[in-house]
Amino acid sequence: MDFTKLIFDLIDLRSFSNLWYWIALAVTWSSASHWVLGIPYDMVMRARRLGGQAEADLQDIARINISRILYIGREAGMILVTIGAFFLTALAILGFWYHVEFCQAVFLLALPLSIVGLLSLSTAARIEAEGDTGEALRRRLAIHRLTVQVIGMISIFVTAFWGMLQNFSVSILPG
Repeated sequence: MDFTKLIFDLIDLRSFSNLWYWIALAVTWSSASHWVLGIPYDMVMRARRLGGQAEADLQDIARINISRILYIGREAGMILVTIGAFFLTALAILGFWYHVEFCQAVFLLALPLSIVGLLSLSTAARIEAEGDTGEALRRRLAIHRLTVQVIGMISIFVTAFWGMLQNFSVSILPG
């Protein structure tokens, strides 16, 4: 058995036919919907259920994470947007113009995640501007989580559709 053939069979860059890509996609969206502005969502639920110290802990971690997100956005936001736009454009061109499947797969993961990043920055700014605490904070975090989940579902659907189309087109090409 050829060792290099075995390695390249295990590390298949045809992403849409690779089980590891789909596992990474599921884990990414699961994590994105669980960590709302860097706050584990079970902490939001615990604060709703128990109140008291759990509520105070939620407000403290929300204040810290929101300050951190807004600081990064204010200090390096334009640079991050520029670099992100460059990489997304490069992935889109390589993936869809030059038909590099790996770049298509990364683009279909990175574009919706960048939208979630911008949404997180917007939500953090609204929480800070309106001074949300208590029920208002929990409600804003729940709405943000629901929006992230909807973006994730649309992303998974589009990625699955595109992946099936790619796998189908590869399977019908002559040998």
